[in-house]
Amino acid sequence: MSDTVKRTAGLSQARRELLARLMKKEGVEVEQQERIARREQTNFCPLSFAQQRLWFLDQLEPGSAAYNVPAALRLKGRLDVGALGRALDEVVRRHESLRTSFAETDGQPVQVIAPELSLRLNVFDLAHRAEDERRVEVERLAAEEAGFGFDLRRGPLVRARLLRLTEEEHVLLFTMHHIISDGWSVGVMVKEVTALYEAFTGGDPSPLPKLPVQYADYVTWQRERLAGGVLEEQLSYWRQQLSGAPPVLSLPTDRPRLPTRGSRGALHRFNIPEPVTRGLEALSVREGCTLYMTLLAAFQTLLHRYTGEEDILVGTPVAGRHRAELEPLVGFFVNTLVLRTDLSGDPTFVELLKRVREAALGAYANQDVPFERLVEELAPERSLSHTPLFQVAFALQNTPRGRLQLRGLEAELVEAQGASAKFDLMLQAEASDGELRFAFTYSPELFDRATIERMAGHYRVLLTAAVACPEARLSELPLLTEEERRRLLVEFNDTARDYPASDCVHHLFARQAALTPDAPALVCGSEQLTYSELDARANCLARHLHRLGVTVESRVAVMLGRAAELPVALLAVLKAGGCYVPLDPQYPAERLRLTLSDSGAELLVTDSRLLAGSTLLDGLGADGRARALCIDTSAGAIASEEDSDPCVRLDPSALSHVIYTSGSTGHPKGVAITHASTCQMLRWARDSFPPAELSGVLFSTSVWPRTRSPCPRCPRALWCGSSTRSPRQ
Repeated sequence: MSDTVKRTAGLSQARRELLARLMKKEGVEVEQQERIARREQTNFCPLSFAQQRLWFLDQLEPGSAAYNVPAALRLKGRLDVGALGRALDEVVRRHESLRTSFAETDGQPVQVIAPELSLRLNVFDLAHRAEDERRVEVERLAAEEAGFGFDLRRGPLVRARLLRLTEEEHVLLFTMHHIISDGWSVGVMVKEVTALYEAFTGGDPSPLPKLPVQYADYVTWQRERLAGGVLEEQLSYWRQQLSGAPPVLSLPTDRPRLPTRGSRGALHRFNIPEPVTRGLEALSVREGCTLYMTLLAAFQTLLHRYTGEEDILVGTPVAGRHRAELEPLVGFFVNTLVLRTDLSGDPTFVELLKRVREAALGAYANQDVPFERLVEELAPERSLSHTPLFQVAFALQNTPRGRLQLRGLEAELVEAQGASAKFDLMLQAEASDGELRFAFTYSPELFDRATIERMAGHYRVLLTAAVACPEARLSELPLLTEEERRRLLVEFNDTARDYPASDCVHHLFARQAALTPDAPALVCGSEQLTYSELDARANCLARHLHRLGVTVESRVAVMLGRAAELPVALLAVLKAGGCYVPLDPQYPAERLRLTLSDSGAELLVTDSRLLAGSTLLDGLGADGRARALCIDTSAGAIASEEDSDPCVRLDPSALSHVIYTSGSTGHPKGVAITHASTCQMLRWARDSFPPAELSGVLFSTSVWPRTRSPCPRCPRALWCGSSTRSPRQ
């Protein structure tokens, strides 16, 4: 194929004819494309490369509706059902594809073309139902029709159903299998059915010209042509273009991929304002791009911002009808191209447009390679969990979908209500009457509807920003909607609360003990303490600590195991006015010594077993050795203290505890926490979490800075000392 023919291959027949006339006027000889010849054998034919893939998929899942092509035509006015049936039969007679089924010969699939086929038009009368019931039933029947599979071996692979709503309102449902049709074919069928109906109701013969070729002729021509140097030339381009491409786009999903991807899909439609549409069209003209390229650049920017990846691959369907004789045919011509764009270097949107334009033009010039043949050639690592080469697709439909005026009848193509997900995500745009309408088709196995709605909002914002400031870099283009910006900048930062500032932590405990003195507060193995018992024991220890010199903000290290003594000791330090420093007995001695030294603690509350043989306190304190209080050996002296609250006067700004970081970034650092901060956190938790989650729990957190799980045995207790669970302080 010459360069001239290659460049004009993507033009419509009308544009090619116009170009030929202009070039002839200038005295330039236009090279003609070789014509597709009619095949000699008329009943059997090999499959196209695209058909082979669908046939193979049907062998894996016979009768699947994943590749159904449904359409619905709303008819208003007096309908001649007989003329409509004749029109459908004539369309089936004209197109061999609609009379095709598939069989195996010598282990290879072949097309079997029936010499004739009458398409039975099933009529369902819904006129006797109420209007709301009719609407619901139409949606149900349309979904049922679209979801009913075909038998590729038996055929027919096209069916029609007529729903009668009233005397002057009908809905025609017709469904084809993708192996014999594509989206363009739907338009061909609608155009021909309406033209034939118009003629037949007037008593006229068919006005449609004889088709120059049939789909099977195209298949024969395609295989012969690609057997030559054309295939190798274009494959060479794709091998270079897709070399080293990432196998999977890491798009954030709401759920992990399943081992085998399903075909169930969901649809979300959205529009953009008309001024933005006009701006996009003007931007495209100004930068020498098509509207398709501009929308694709914005979509790839969105994917880049979502994933952080700079090498973005997006699949896109092309009609595959770059020859005049193919345009009026019903058949599976559509091909899939892989558009790879480099978004590195944080380019401006205008710079990205140039990159997208280059990638798109290169792909169009090499679009003859069937996608199935490309996958076979590149041999990517295959997985049943995702499609090969790309998982996200984009398409622009710019075929007019206006109302069709017939003899006494108005016809309108109705948009499908359901969808199957052939990819993880697909964005379809439709330009009609100066408007841009979009639809995300997505896999509900991966994405929630709310996620896709948010993504649609981000795409709208991105398009608006690209029009307003195309010279902005991709990182500078905004994504957030006004509602999201308000929530993020205003609502999430509206944290001011009018909480009382006069409480200390142990005051909150005292109030709870007064309210529920007999309720269980602590469970440790077989030992259980009520709120009043825990309060009394803490008061005794607090008074004893006071005798040992503990006063306001005195640092008191507490090193105890998971036992009832631990919460008693922590509460006693607070009641005495001190500030506790928790030490995990399982930590290395070096870490414990560092914490004692850095915190300035001069008293260590522990027990004789943990302290025995330890040099932990050597060199610490004013006299070279910090004091230790072993609560087991001093139990008698502690118990002899008064069990009433010592009532130490303490300001909420005083420290309640010092807790040390893990030290993962170097030297551990002590974080000093005040009573006011702790109380505010407790009140925030009370206001933020459902009451059921906090019911019966005074304070739930780790004593030591490590992650532990709460104990399910005693959810209403203040703390549990189970040997396999963490304290609930």
